[in-house]
Amino acid sequence: MSTPVRVIGFIAALATVFGITLAAGQAFGPVNTTPANASGGSGTGEAAGHGHGGSSEPTASGEKAEGGDAHAASLPGGLQVSQDGYSLRLAHDTLAAGPKTRLDFVVEGPDGRPVTAYEVEHEKELHLIAVRRDFSGFQHVHPTRAADGTWSTDLALTPGTWRVFADTAPSGAEPLTLGADVSVAGDYQPVAAPTGDVRTATVDDYTVTLKGDLAPGSDSDLTLSVSRGGQPVTDLDPYLGAFGHLVALRSGDLAYLHVHPTGEPGDGTTKPGPDITFGTSVPSAGTYRLFLDFQHEGVVRTAAFKLTAGEPIGGSNGHGH
Repeated sequence: MSTPVRVIGFIAALATVFGITLAAGQAFGPVNTTPANASGGSGTGEAAGHGHGGSSEPTASGEKAEGGDAHAASLPGGLQVSQDGYSLRLAHDTLAAGPKTRLDFVVEGPDGRPVTAYEVEHEKELHLIAVRRDFSGFQHVHPTRAADGTWSTDLALTPGTWRVFADTAPSGAEPLTLGADVSVAGDYQPVAAPTGDVRTATVDDYTVTLKGDLAPGSDSDLTLSVSRGGQPVTDLDPYLGAFGHLVALRSGDLAYLHVHPTGEPGDGTTKPGPDITFGTSVPSAGTYRLFLDFQHEGVVRTAAFKLTAGEPIGGSNGHGH
């Protein structure tokens, strides 16, 4: 992959699901009012964070993929545990809380066997995003794969319900993002959603500011600027082939989108900071939580934001989860 970046407050059912198409540097795509029918396990729905379209609709390149579910092509990413014959199978759907809790899983292919061959996208075969359903504890990790197709990684987990997203491309298949829930035992302490939009985040001694707005059905740019001690950071490290990675999650259903910035390191025009610009087009009004991964001096940090697109439910800006 040249660039990647994919929470128990509540579990809201989708009444209407909106479609996504994504090319490099673009986020959510056209509105689609087809009702969602859940497919399997803990999730309900799917679409691509990296231009992951379903297999019977046109892909980001305009080609029609073969042999898949036309309905799945229109669903937002990470809501389905199964798509196009591929399924995310967790070894355990209940885990212990702790700073290093092991998660084991496989991606099963259409033949029912664990997949052992993957395409490398954004420098990795698989990107795993984990976040508690109240949007706390966001993690973007890269599990290791055993010869039998079992993926393993350590996660820092607190009590509650977590969503895990496997963003990957099995060899010979379209890229896809599969999602499943994990219950973590213990005394659950929910994290309240911030009031209103959050456009400034502080991580260690770094400050990241976000400019731009999300407009349902319209393309727009989001620019995130990184500073340290009041000075712009102009020497960001390339991280998985980019200077930043942005994941967007829609409140209510955790529809997943992995957005990529415009340009890339070494292209002769993209500067290593302080600004990282992402092209976006969200499918619906509502609240979105955004997580930016950036690397500087060898350390990856995550900055979290909250934006409202259009009028939120109830008409009060930013009071959703």
